[in-house]
Amino acid sequence: MTTIKDVAKEAGVSIATTSRVINNAPHTSEAATIAVKQAMEKLGYRPNANARALVSKSSNTIGVLVNDVSAPFFGTMVKAIDNVAADLEKQLLIGNGYHDAQKERNAINLLINSRCESLVLHTKGMSDEELVQLADEVPGMVVINRVVPQIAERCVALDNHHGAYLATEHLIRHGHRHIAYLCSSHDIDDAHDRLAGYKQALIDNGIEVCDDYIEFGEPDEMGGESAMVNQLSKNTPITAVATYNDYMAAGCMALLQENSRQIPEDISVIGFDDGHIARFIYPRLTTVRYPIQVMASQAVKLALELANGDSHKVTNSTTEQRLYMPILVRRASVATLR
Repeated sequence: MTTIKDVAKEAGVSIATTSRVINNAPHTSEAATIAVKQAMEKLGYRPNANARALVSKSSNTIGVLVNDVSAPFFGTMVKAIDNVAADLEKQLLIGNGYHDAQKERNAINLLINSRCESLVLHTKGMSDEELVQLADEVPGMVVINRVVPQIAERCVALDNHHGAYLATEHLIRHGHRHIAYLCSSHDIDDAHDRLAGYKQALIDNGIEVCDDYIEFGEPDEMGGESAMVNQLSKNTPITAVATYNDYMAAGCMALLQENSRQIPEDISVIGFDDGHIARFIYPRLTTVRYPIQVMASQAVKLALELANGDSHKVTNSTTEQRLYMPILVRRASVATLR
């Protein structure tokens, strides 16, 4: 791990000068500033957040990392965090990571350098090891929608495997055995866990897993539509479709209806998340509820407690559940197979 001594040696200046550059102290020469910043970039050095906070004092800002703030799911998550922040007269600073490790690092560095003592991170690109190291630097860091075993007490997550299992089992209980699955093409735990949950539900009910029934696409309406186009082109005897999320379900349903397939009379569809769209498409979507508002509220409260030095209280709490269980929400898009 690179230290301030390594940076000073690489830059050819003293540790004191390096510290002044890192903390934007006055009376530092331009040459020294350039040399230190170049050495930091070359060595991949990020100043320890605790040390920097001692110099720069704290801010009233909570840092939030999301995949893409324009996505409705993350808008809901940010709104829930902002509700807590507003009650405490704090502001949010938001970064987009796009499930890319380097973009996530850049966004987190910006949040840290902006003196955010509390961080709520939805990160899928960075490794567990990096997040454990970051947790050592930032006491107020909490990870949402992911479990990092070494810092599990600072993670707020959903059982995605169980959620997809519930959705698939619901279709099976309605008599369906030829069930397609539209999966996110993103290489993240959520996609892997939900696909595994779908497969496990089939296996546990004596149904063979058929690769021809599984299609991949972007986790949005367009991705759901294109995945369903591919599925229909195979002319498989499917009677039901389980999807990665409600937005893929919406795209799937639009494509089916445009091709004169009645939902749920001809084919049943089930989503995942229970986002706003699930209530307002027709027929209203049966789905699996992802309690992101509750999870986001708990995550930011936990981050604030940790930043305030309540780590002993948080670590030893046995009253709070941080692995949330999804629940089935029955509406009108699933019917018993005739």
